[in-house]
Amino acid sequence: MIGCRVNTQSCLCTAIIFTPKRLDPFHFPLGFAASCSCSIIPKRFLSFSQKTPTKPNAKPKANGVLCKSEDFLVINFYHFVFIDDPHAEVSNHLSFLQGLDIHGRIYLNEQGINAQYSGPSKDALAYVEWLREDERFSDILVQVSPAVNGHAFPKLKLRYKPSLVQFEGGVDQLPLLDPSMRATRLSPSEWRKRLEEVNTADDSSNENYILLDVRNDPLADVDKEKTDILMYCTGGIRCDVYSTILRQRGFQNLFSLEGGVSHYLKNEGPVKWTGNLFVFDSRLSLPPSSCKPEAVVEATKNQEVSKNNAFARCYICGSQVCELRHRNCANLDCNLLFLCCTDCVKELRGCCCPNCTTAPRLRPVLPGHQRYQKWHIYRDSELHSKLPS
Repeated sequence: MIGCRVNTQSCLCTAIIFTPKRLDPFHFPLGFAASCSCSIIPKRFLSFSQKTPTKPNAKPKANGVLCKSEDFLVINFYHFVFIDDPHAEVSNHLSFLQGLDIHGRIYLNEQGINAQYSGPSKDALAYVEWLREDERFSDILVQVSPAVNGHAFPKLKLRYKPSLVQFEGGVDQLPLLDPSMRATRLSPSEWRKRLEEVNTADDSSNENYILLDVRNDPLADVDKEKTDILMYCTGGIRCDVYSTILRQRGFQNLFSLEGGVSHYLKNEGPVKWTGNLFVFDSRLSLPPSSCKPEAVVEATKNQEVSKNNAFARCYICGSQVCELRHRNCANLDCNLLFLCCTDCVKELRGCCCPNCTTAPRLRPVLPGHQRYQKWHIYRDSELHSKLPS
């Protein structure tokens, strides 16, 4: 069996299981993720410290590229490390961030930290530099992507959370602080090489491999001792968590893509890339050019960038969509995330089906690349419009 692929129309998630060969190291379709990002900031490029977080003329760098202080960035990182008093740690972080223009989700507990946030470059990078001054977080892998329309999150949520990542049953009882329980991390270049070796292996090989999208895919009926499981997600944290679960269940040969798909794109570029990268903030998805623009130009010259978007179909009518942009159903009580052609958007007023067009809590059709805000904003706006002038 070469492999099987199962697509779900609503989000274009792809479950890929290959046994024993033909693993494509480049095809990462759109999908869901616990965290998302697109670039890496080497520590040497961070120019702010706790003492000077708002220096007015400072010019921070992300990935070695000079940033204007008013440029907005989205920062993503996580780190598993023992925190003796996480509630006090939350207070320390809140104290430092006071006065900085940061929106996002930052969660801490006894097992570490998980953060996704946006802000002006000087504020966003100042927080990373301050955190790295603590030896517990000095080696965190920080990933950065642009936020061209300002904040990608509505407000800041910084608090203690029992589970750093959403998993059924929680993860607070997992031995996440034990590196031996997690999958062996492969750098982007090691990951690419490993999958290319599988593709060129002799047909008589008895080795078994599974390429597992941890964002969506279950794992069952697999030889736990003889199968190499190559795991990937968007930013890496779900692989660390799920590989710990698999290790407890007896799986022996676990490997994960270090830093996830975003880290892979940053380092290996968009060769044979298909589609955009889904993100859980107001941007919804990012093109490969957000990760490594110079690589996109070079790959395009060499005709190495895939232009095959045939897999992208309208959820409603099935026609091919020309723009890989998700939208949520305008019916708040449905809120289905789906791809849709412009004709169906107009006909169903942003809804995913005719039934939703008659729902009591309908939101307006969003123009452009926007994401819905809280319901009360639309409700209050409608009530205000009905008041006598």
